[in-house]
Amino acid sequence: QVQLVESGGGSVQAGNSLSLSCAASDRTFSDYTVGWFRQAPGKEREFVGAIDWSGDSTYYARDVEGRFTISRDNAKNTVTLQMSSLKPEDTAVYYCAADRTGAPPHYRLMPQGYDYWGRGTQVTVSS
Repeated sequence: QVQLVESGGGSVQAGNSLSLSCAASDRTFSDYTVGWFRQAPGKEREFVGAIDWSGDSTYYARDVEGRFTISRDNAKNTVTLQMSSLKPEDTAVYYCAADRTGAPPHYRLMPQGYDYWGRGTQVTVSS
């Protein structure tokens, strides 16, 4: 069982940047596709982006593409979500998730495609 822990959330003003980190407890994490999702109050959990095991392939939701960047450091068992030009509508709890099959990121747009989840970290963007 892989444990995932998100960190780096907080409150920022619109236009600013924030970096979230997802740390894993097991080195098998380096073989997994990792996705980021978010959930705002009263809304369903939605896909933000994902990265393959090597870090060479990423895929993003349309409304974050060009503003958010996902990277990973397999030596440190971490995946980072760098968010810039933040908007109030980016406010949500952000979750990282891992897919142990290592499917390509564009195949993993739904929460059901992931096996392990973190507990989430709150991001609040004020106008």
